[in-house]
Amino acid sequence: MFYKSAITSITTVAAIGMAMPLAAAQKNGAIAQDFKLTDMHGKTVQLSSFRGKTVVIEWHNPGCPFVMKHYDSGNMQATQTAARKQGAIWLTINSGAAGKQGHMKGPEAQKLVKEQGLNADHYLLDVKGVVGKAYAAKTTPHMYIVDGSGTLVYQGGIDDKPTANKADIKGARNHVAAALKEIKAGKSVSIAQSRPYGCSVKYGS
Repeated sequence: MFYKSAITSITTVAAIGMAMPLAAAQKNGAIAQDFKLTDMHGKTVQLSSFRGKTVVIEWHNPGCPFVMKHYDSGNMQATQTAARKQGAIWLTINSGAAGKQGHMKGPEAQKLVKEQGLNADHYLLDVKGVVGKAYAAKTTPHMYIVDGSGTLVYQGGIDDKPTANKADIKGARNHVAAALKEIKAGKSVSIAQSRPYGCSVKYGS
């Protein structure tokens, strides 16, 4: 199977949202850990259902200045649009716990997506932080790319300018966009890992 059957029980844990880590941080070159989360419409979304497609995973907190840098400028939306035009799936995950900055329920997320023009395929809610901790998501944004074989091929920042200044976007290398172009061209990702930057993910514990 595309994602190893050994993680079936792990997927179940993620689906019911138990507040426990799934595994250690994900490693590049290894099969990305499967998970299930509920999206802002209440629909269950499973990573392994996108077999054969490249998947971009983005950790999100609308109240974070670093996230606002990329959304207020339109940079994140443009990257999402370009990714989807290339046939990639984009999953935006909010692991903010109840009572923490950026936490949202479905209707709030729907409003935000509409207002800010998010172009993700799914906005997923990880309130107990199970998936975030499994992927060792540290910041918002924190980006991951899984190729069509299910292998994690990139993790880190969206670019190489770790600031909250929108003016820095113009001269930045967009690691996600570059990796997607390389994958589409059948090449290895030249920068497979970089330092993530932004606000800390607001886990409950």
